[in-house]
Amino acid sequence: MTDREKKIIFTREEITKRIKELGAELTKEYKDKDLIAISLLRGSFIFAADLVREIDTVLEIDFLTTASYGNSEVSSGRVKFLSELRSNIKGRDVLVIDDIVDTGHTMKSVVEKLKGYEPKSIKTCVMLDKPSRREVDIKADYVAFEIPDLFIVGYGLNYGDFYRNVPYIYAYV
Repeated sequence: MTDREKKIIFTREEITKRIKELGAELTKEYKDKDLIAISLLRGSFIFAADLVREIDTVLEIDFLTTASYGNSEVSSGRVKFLSELRSNIKGRDVLVIDDIVDTGHTMKSVVEKLKGYEPKSIKTCVMLDKPSRREVDIKADYVAFEIPDLFIVGYGLNYGDFYRNVPYIYAYV
């Protein structure tokens, strides 16, 4: 990827500002509710950590590990669940947090799986939405940024096992 030019899509400051705005929206939505935030690992861990610190209400956080990309720039369309929840979500308000909705296969699979545990509600929040790539009928309830069809990295998003630690989001063009 390094033979292409690096273009910053969202700066650290833009990301921080938008996460504060989302946190305020989610605080209003979930004030005095039994909220459990479920972060989809590994991509959403940085976004989820920053986001839950901006939600001013009591909440629990749990994690699911899914995989659909491997070391490729495109989703395989097949979602693997590599871990299970530790928490009981029956009768609770669930907020699923992910880094990106691309084809939609991962989020749709996660929501369908979680419905089986009988939560009170399920909503989704993503850092990035790439609607031009959608292959299944799913729309995130909360979106930080919508992006065109670019392969992006940084701020938790990876290429292979690298670039998650970069504090901004960029693409090679």
